[in-house]
Amino acid sequence: MFDYTKVKLEKSLVERVRRFAEIAGYASPEEFITHALEKELAQLEEAGSEEEIKKRLQGLGYMS
Repeated sequence: MFDYTKVKLEKSLVERVRRFAEIAGYASPEEFITHALEKELAQLEEAGSEEEIKKRLQGLGYMS
């Protein structure tokens, strides 16, 4: 079976996720979040080097 964990998100973000998951036709907000994370991780994995990954994360505002 699958192994799950819980992640805390701001309520305003969860409401946005719910709204867009429904509009996009996802079965649940969790499915939408999983798809979005898998897509972003795939792009980072394509970057190759750790330095390129850091540059991309800085560009997204995740690192300073």
